[in-house]
Amino acid sequence: MQVTVTTPMFPLRILITEDDHVSALLLKKALEKNNHQIIGISESGEEALEILSEHHADIVMMDINLAGELDGIRTTEIINEKYDIPVVYLSASSDAETLTKVVGTNPSAYVIKPFNIRELNMVIELAIFKDRKEKELQKLNNELEEKVRQRTKDLAEANKELTRALEKEREIGELKSRIVLNVSHGFKTPLTSILSSAQLLQKYAEKEHPFKAKIMKHADKIEHSVRNLNSLLTSVLFFGKADANKIDYKPKKLFLNALINEVVDVVKAGSEHDVKINLKLGKIPKTVTSDSDLLYQIFENLLSNAVKYSKDGQSVEFEINEEDNHLLVKITDHGIGIPESEHDQLFDRFFRAKNVGIIEGSGLGLSIVKKCVDVLEGEITFDSKQNQGTTFFVKIPVNK
Repeated sequence: MQVTVTTPMFPLRILITEDDHVSALLLKKALEKNNHQIIGISESGEEALEILSEHHADIVMMDINLAGELDGIRTTEIINEKYDIPVVYLSASSDAETLTKVVGTNPSAYVIKPFNIRELNMVIELAIFKDRKEKELQKLNNELEEKVRQRTKDLAEANKELTRALEKEREIGELKSRIVLNVSHGFKTPLTSILSSAQLLQKYAEKEHPFKAKIMKHADKIEHSVRNLNSLLTSVLFFGKADANKIDYKPKKLFLNALINEVVDVVKAGSEHDVKINLKLGKIPKTVTSDSDLLYQIFENLLSNAVKYSKDGQSVEFEINEEDNHLLVKITDHGIGIPESEHDQLFDRFFRAKNVGIIEGSGLGLSIVKKCVDVLEGEITFDSKQNQGTTFFVKIPVNK
C-alpha cells in the first residue's frame, strides 16, 4: 500500500465498516491524512446501522464479508432505503456471483483489495460526485414535473411548458445516453477480462504446479485490466472537475525526485511491453513548490503513452532539467508516431490517431496533460513523425 495520497476537494464524514481490525485502522489512517473525519469503525452491519442512526455520514466504506448476520450487501440495501448515502464496496472478491449481487445494490463504486491509496481517493471523490449529480438530476426532474402540473391549468401555457419540458428531458436523456455509452464501453472490456480471469484462476488454483504459469498469466491480466479501469475512472473524474471549473492550482513544497521515481515505478508496473525507460535527471533542485497532482498527471500520462506506443525492445527517454525557475521536461519514444495530418487534433478530448490500431486507450490522456499544463501556466509542444516516434517538450514554472 502506497503512503502518498492526493489532496481531496473537501473533507468528508466517513463510516468504515470492516471486520478486519488491521485493515480498518490502515484505511482510517490513510483517509485521515486527507483531512477526512472517521465517525466510526464497525465490524458488522448491525453496528454500522446503529452508528448511522445517531451520526450523519457523507459516505460509507463497506466490506462485503462482515461479522454478524448482515453482510455488506444487505447492509447497503438498508442504508439505501433509510439514509440515501453513497456506499463504496471494499472486497477481495471479484467473482461473477459477488459482482452480480453488488450491482443489484447500485453501489457508488467498487474497490478490489489490496487497493492503491491514490486510486482509492479518486474513487471516493467520484462516488461523491456521482451521488451529488444524481440528486441534482432528481431535483431537476421533480421541479420540472411540478412546473408542468401547475401550468396545466391554462391549456395554451401548459402546451408551451410541456414543449420546453420535453425538450429539456430529451437533452438530459441524450446526455445520460452518451455518458452511459462512453463509460460502459470503457468498463466492458476490463470488467469482462477481470471476471473471466478470476474464474480461470479459481479453476487452476485447484491444481498444483502444472498450472502456475497460467495462474501468473491471468493474474497479470487482472492487474492490467484493473489499472485500465482505474485510469478511466481517474480521467472521467478529472474532466468532471474541469467542466465544473474546479481544477485549481494548489501549490505546496514537494520532493521532485520522489515524485519522478513514483511516476516511473507506476508506469513500469502497468506496462505490458518490454520497453526500457531511461531516466536522465539534470541539475534539478531537491524540492520545488508546485501542484504535485497536476505534475503527476502530466508526467504519468506522457510517459505511459510513450511506453504504450513503443514496441518490445525499444526504449523511452525521460529527461528533466531546471532552468530559470522552470522545469524543462522532454519525453522521447521511437514508436508508431503521429500522422502529420492529425497533429492539430492531438490534444482534443477523445481523439485517437488512425494508426493506433488495437492499442487500448480512451483518448483522454493528452487532453488531461494540456489542461494541467494550462492550469500551471506552462507550455507544451511536440515533434512527431509516423513510424519514427514522438518527442514532447514541456516547460513548467516552479518556485524553489
